[in-house]
Amino acid sequence: MKEPYQIPLSKLVEDHRLEVVVRPEHFDKIQITSPEVNRPGLALAGFYEIFEPERIQLIGKAETQYLNSLDASAKRLRLQQLVDAGPVAILYTTGLPVDEAIIQRAKQKGVPILRTTAKTSPIMASLISSLNTHLAPRITRHGGLVEVYGEGLLLLGDSGIGKSETAIELIKRGHRLIADDAVEIKRVSDKTLVGSAPEIIRHYVELRGIGIVDVRRLFGMGAVKETERVDLVIQLENWVEGKMYDRLGMEEESINILGLDVPSITVPVRPGRNLAIILEIAAMNNRQKRMGYNTAEEFNKQLMRQMGLEP
Repeated sequence: MKEPYQIPLSKLVEDHRLEVVVRPEHFDKIQITSPEVNRPGLALAGFYEIFEPERIQLIGKAETQYLNSLDASAKRLRLQQLVDAGPVAILYTTGLPVDEAIIQRAKQKGVPILRTTAKTSPIMASLISSLNTHLAPRITRHGGLVEVYGEGLLLLGDSGIGKSETAIELIKRGHRLIADDAVEIKRVSDKTLVGSAPEIIRHYVELRGIGIVDVRRLFGMGAVKETERVDLVIQLENWVEGKMYDRLGMEEESINILGLDVPSITVPVRPGRNLAIILEIAAMNNRQKRMGYNTAEEFNKQLMRQMGLEP
């Protein structure tokens, strides 16, 4: 069985600037594996049949007000039961005071207690977004990823087809590099794929005959980007004489990546073709399609009207 993706709790604490109220000895080894968080209203009421301890438990104003409505012994019991259920962490929001009963129990059971001044809904949304990114399903594809006019173009093709050279030409024209040679693609939602470079090759491009080039140092920080959506897949292939290539753009192609269909086009490569300009046009055309205007369909309608036919 495939191991689940995970993120250290300490990184979440650092990223979201959380205060650590109770830090167990094994704090730095705690891993978060669930992209979901929970407000334990039912648990505090005594219902634990479907309690999921791998989720971070948030205690906000509503939970605190409910607990304060109980007598002191009942309140202590409910808080101790929550800790005994073994949650991966308990987070108090809105800067609320942490009850001494839960602090003592958490120290005994080794459960981290965290606190933030952020309100419950914003920190909940922020945590879910961060966890969905870090724990998303992912694959690594051989290719390159560049941002052109705000569109993420995933360049695929055989080794030596010219992906890296095209990426450098696009960078010189003011666009940005995300990854070269290997692209790590994550499915961060039901509609979105995000690509990035493995850390060891981030900002580097390999050019045959020259070697490894540091794009960030040569072209500046504005020439690189950490992550980008995958909006369009560009399949680069050597020009094949006699093969029928789409000349109108009427054929809608797509490629399935991690269960999502991404628009795709095939661009034949041969000497004399300026791939950088072609990819700029492809990016603008794809953006135009997403905004509701399809040039090929409009041209076809005009052609049919010219022939006296209703489109």
